Amino acid sequence: METRNETIMRTINQIIVHCADTYIHMDIGVKEIRKWHVEERGWSDIGYHHVICRDGILEPGRPVERAGAHCKGHNEHSIGICLVGGKGDDDKPECNFTSEQWRSLQLLVDDLLQTYDAKVQGHNELDTHKTCPNFNVQAWAKGFD
Repeated sequence: METRNETIMRTINQIIVHCADTYIHMDIGVKEIRKWHVEERGWSDIGYHHVICRDGILEPGRPVERAGAHCKGHNEHSIGICLVGGKGDDDKPECNFTSEQWRSLQLLVDDLLQTYDAKVQGHNELDTHKTCPNFNVQAWAKGFD
């Protein structure tokens, strides 16, 4: 299940959904996440290719032409999407995404699946030590098939 997009020059066979592990009141985006990844982790850029803000606005992150830094062992052939949110006020994982975020996620995933023959997965499906994105991606994906 692989697709080669000649303009991208890398094989994409996974779309991996993440959350930013931020509180519901933190209205952040690519700028803040990029700063965390570059300044705190020493990466060259933000790890995700797309970030979906609380208001549903889709912000571009790392160029899709470049491998991400979002899921160890899976970055070379994947696109990373990050939903802002995912942490409750009690500091526990929480599925607290807005209806606008759900709509944007669906539209983005639908669009990506038109281009790539890829499997949509949650970060927690690939790294069982993670709860991210704090919802069952497979159950969600069945809802719009």
